[in-house]
Amino acid sequence: MGVTAVAGGGLHSLALGADGRVQAWGWNGVGQLGTGDLVDRRTPSPPLGPTDVVAIAAGAYHNYALQRKGSVSSWGFNAYGQLGIMTTSPGVGIHELWGLTDVASIAAGWFHGIAVRHDGSVAAWGSNVLGQIGDGTTTDRSTPTPVKAPPALTVGAGAFHSLSA
Repeated sequence: MGVTAVAGGGLHSLALGADGRVQAWGWNGVGQLGTGDLVDRRTPSPPLGPTDVVAIAAGAYHNYALQRKGSVSSWGFNAYGQLGIMTTSPGVGIHELWGLTDVASIAAGWFHGIAVRHDGSVAAWGSNVLGQIGDGTTTDRSTPTPVKAPPALTVGAGAFHSLSA
């Protein structure tokens, strides 16, 4: 498998293969490897989740995979809604973000995520303790929420902040 992208989380790593499959390794205490269990891996796990991935992003203990069709899958820690699945309940498995389509770019912060759609609109979700979602509040969001920003081409995220350009 030729690797086209890598991403590093808090205590885990991801690799995106040229075949569109994701592999993960490292600590798996909250399901961030997406293998359906909580077993740590010292070597890349078998391919997980969708098979048509074009981009990956890793947060502290959660991940995103942008699929060719423009949807985003998520897995791992979800205490602040950073999986974008309408709940903060934990769950071991891979989920599709609720209501987020036509995505062009993704990024993962420590406990939040951000995406830009092909039309330039930006959405974010997860922890918002310092306003990193950009909706003018400090309320955590468990679903993708519109960001008050001009149209963008790409997004980025740090531990407690988000960027769009």
